[in-house]
Amino acid sequence: MVKKDAVIIGTGPAGISASLYLLRAGFSVMIVGMDGSALEKAEKIENYYGLAHPVSGRELLETGRKQAAALGGELVHDEVVGIVWHDGGFTVSMSRQKTDTRSVVIATGSPRRSVKIENLAELEGRGVSYCAVCDAFFYRGREVAVLGAGEYALHEVTELVDIASHVTVLTNGEEPTAPFPGRVAVIKTPVKRLLGADGLEGILLSDGRRIPAEGLFVALGSAGGSDLAKKLGLALVNNKIVVDRSMATALPGVFAAGDCIDGIQQVATAVAEGAVAGMSAIRFLRGKG
Repeated sequence: MVKKDAVIIGTGPAGISASLYLLRAGFSVMIVGMDGSALEKAEKIENYYGLAHPVSGRELLETGRKQAAALGGELVHDEVVGIVWHDGGFTVSMSRQKTDTRSVVIATGSPRRSVKIENLAELEGRGVSYCAVCDAFFYRGREVAVLGAGEYALHEVTELVDIASHVTVLTNGEEPTAPFPGRVAVIKTPVKRLLGADGLEGILLSDGRRIPAEGLFVALGSAGGSDLAKKLGLALVNNKIVVDRSMATALPGVFAAGDCIDGIQQVATAVAEGAVAGMSAIRFLRGKG
């Protein structure tokens, strides 16, 4: 398995900015992402220091990625589906590979889409989970469901299928895009409501069917910053990762920057926060953090 000094999740301004500092300090860095977040769709960027002429968001992103690659950064076009902390560092799981790392910078942009399902928020921590690696043990021999349709959901299914008595994938009306195992039931009917008060007792679909489940693992779309934070037990406020002034989370070795933390969602602030996160990661890796 590949091992890096730092894995940066996100190839936007915050992630690339962090990588530049780490790479210039001589550390091995992997930068993983599927897209450039909202900036990639910006037609013109004019309110950023040093631009003689307006440039597109896509052009600005590509310039940054070329900078990181020129310094030796490994850019990986893949989806991060999980992070596990262990003694000595972290293991970052992607849809096609895994890597061990000594530090992580989460720079995934704004939180991913949420879903409106009755009683979902009320049952978080009482049957609703966001981390199969963390919580699968508690559902040994029980019926569970996974909410999602893609690679992220498949990762959660893989963790559960040999532990739970039965796993059902609920795509909530979407077409499945991942190769789920044949022994897993896949239901495309939208979810209406989660049943139960003190704990999850079942799942009511929009057509009136009731799916038996004592656990529901939410894995919608791609894993965003808040999803990854939940896997590591990091604090969130309004679905944003909590960091201190050095962009450090409460878990040593994990930093966050950009739109996944609270603040002004601008390129300038993302770059600045990425720089702070990169320098903080350098101090941590040198044993001074």
